[in-house]
Amino acid sequence: MAETIISIDAVSKSFGSFAAVNRLSLSIHRGEFFSLLGASGCGKTTLLRMLAGLEQPSEGRIVIDGTDMTGVPPYLRPVNMMFQSYALFPHMTVEQNVAFGLRQEGWPKDRIRDKVQEMLDLVQMAPFGRRKPAQLSGGQRQRVALARSLAKEPKVLLLDEPLAALDKKLREQTRLELVKIQHRVGITFIMVTHDQEEAMTMSSRIAVMKAGSIEQIGAPVEIYEYPASIFVADFIGAANMFEGSISRHHDSQVMVACPDLGRDVAVTHAPPLPVGAAVKVMVRPEKLLLSRDEPGAQMNWLRGRIGDMAYLGGLSAYHIELASGLSVQATQANLKHVDGGGPSSGDEVYVAWHPANAVVLVQ
Repeated sequence: MAETIISIDAVSKSFGSFAAVNRLSLSIHRGEFFSLLGASGCGKTTLLRMLAGLEQPSEGRIVIDGTDMTGVPPYLRPVNMMFQSYALFPHMTVEQNVAFGLRQEGWPKDRIRDKVQEMLDLVQMAPFGRRKPAQLSGGQRQRVALARSLAKEPKVLLLDEPLAALDKKLREQTRLELVKIQHRVGITFIMVTHDQEEAMTMSSRIAVMKAGSIEQIGAPVEIYEYPASIFVADFIGAANMFEGSISRHHDSQVMVACPDLGRDVAVTHAPPLPVGAAVKVMVRPEKLLLSRDEPGAQMNWLRGRIGDMAYLGGLSAYHIELASGLSVQATQANLKHVDGGGPSSGDEVYVAWHPANAVVLVQ
């Protein structure tokens, strides 16, 4: 079993009458890359600041590596924080920025020199040690901030939207580098982000937050494929939602009557629910198959007409209009060069999916 390094026990934080975090409990494992994911105002940054000691809980307690952090000031906690703005000292060189915290703690000069060199080598910034922050690109400043955060050898590194200041292409490159560095140093990383793709590609586990509480915790594949709530299904990626009710149980599947679809659909993944329970059936757009031929009996299928469509390079996205007026989203990988031979706007098509590729969610 994974070893717990952080235990958050029924923690709440209120600002006046507003509860930013509401009796939240969470365990984070040693050495994992854990992300707090949610929209603005969900409480993720407040929780991160409580871990850092920059805010104190109104209720509950936070334990880090076996020690209760109640009342412990930030500078005595075994954590460090990398801020979204990077907060580099503009009048200092790269080397001086990385060394700053070590000098504050009274490390010997030769040890500081060796540690600074080690950190700059780790983030591939050794050739830029004599430059000042204004002489660096956004990505380079991000690496310097990371080196400075890791130099003091914290047990936990807290990252507040660490890639938000970078452009799209640089963000994609830096994600992979950050994960590689985390694996090399073995430190627990806790990242706050509102970027779903960022959390999905970097994290070993994700906590999806809403209104100061946690909706679901799990590995990226678990949260995406098997969301625990309608909120999570809708927040993470794109999803088709069909309203209905449980009509019957059949072997390992449940049958859901969906009025807007004009038929029952079979679903393999469903919680134990009684007949008549109001539910939604969730199917991801990439799980849908488009065909001009009627699918086999083992598949759920609908018939409609292609409305809007968009070519996205590696993917093509389609909106299929059903007779009921409902619009269904489907995406298909462009495995061959697009030459006009595929589905096009106005075509009548069948939309099919396997029962195992849908999930029943309680309304």
